Amino acid sequence: MPNPQLSIMVVDDTKFSSAVIGHTLSQAGYNDIRFASSAMDALRMHEQRPASVMVADWLMPEMDGLELTTRIRQMDEQDDHYTYVVLLTAREGDNVLSEAFDRGVDDFISKSSMNEQLLPRIFAADRTSQLINRLLDENHLLANNNAQLEEHNLVDTLTAIGNRRYLLQRLNDALRNVDARGGACCVVVLGVQNLASLGERFGEAVQQEVLRGTARRLQQLVRPTDVIARVGNNAFAIVTLADDASDCKPNSFRRLHDGLNLKAFKTTEGYLSIRAGMALNTVTNKHDLPSPEALLELVEEHLHEAYETNLITEVRSK
Repeated sequence: MPNPQLSIMVVDDTKFSSAVIGHTLSQAGYNDIRFASSAMDALRMHEQRPASVMVADWLMPEMDGLELTTRIRQMDEQDDHYTYVVLLTAREGDNVLSEAFDRGVDDFISKSSMNEQLLPRIFAADRTSQLINRLLDENHLLANNNAQLEEHNLVDTLTAIGNRRYLLQRLNDALRNVDARGGACCVVVLGVQNLASLGERFGEAVQQEVLRGTARRLQQLVRPTDVIARVGNNAFAIVTLADDASDCKPNSFRRLHDGLNLKAFKTTEGYLSIRAGMALNTVTNKHDLPSPEALLELVEEHLHEAYETNLITEVRSK
């Protein structure tokens, strides 16, 4: 049974041919039929409301059916839509049809057999266009759902620890705690300086092994109350609360620095060593507290100094 609401556009510069096609489709039960007397008119109408099926003459002035199909495909690509294109043709030969298929045409109707071919071709186009557009809609919905999940995701999929979003949320909680109750909040950023060179030498899989190993080792080295997350491709961050700022000096984190730099990681390529740099900043409520984003970015900006000196860099607040 035909779908009465199927959006069909007939593109033909010959009014008689359009009238014959329109009458046949109407008699078959199709109600949403639009007519364009040129390819340019068809493009304008399609832009206003995309058609599901387009029946177009191959040979038209200014722009033929092949060029029209190319333009329709470009428009549909932007709109996540698919238009089933059927060309009316008197041309014959495998080479001609092969070129048209390469240009994106879906089907043909021979003008000499239009009375017999039109409705069966449209019935097939109806089923195919509905299927493809339903799949496009489902893919679009799936992409939106994935984007929403990603927007609220707090876990780094590679290392299974918190991600940057998670750290910023927990850092915000820590800063509010310091603002209300006093004490100090320290942010430590650790970067694996030679991660890229390890990847170039041993491949991405080993690179990922090193990142997972770094995350596991940091979890073993930090206090249970500390917050740890992966905040960049080669960077991790730790948020810790202390009673006093003096408890958050570079020497307080020497065990982390040494734990990463002095003990190799076991990988499928053997034991590999990393060069880890560390920078930190400590804030108290004696001064205006920065936003979580500003505090994290401030420490990240000084990570290169830690790489250059091989020391834990203490960052002064701006």
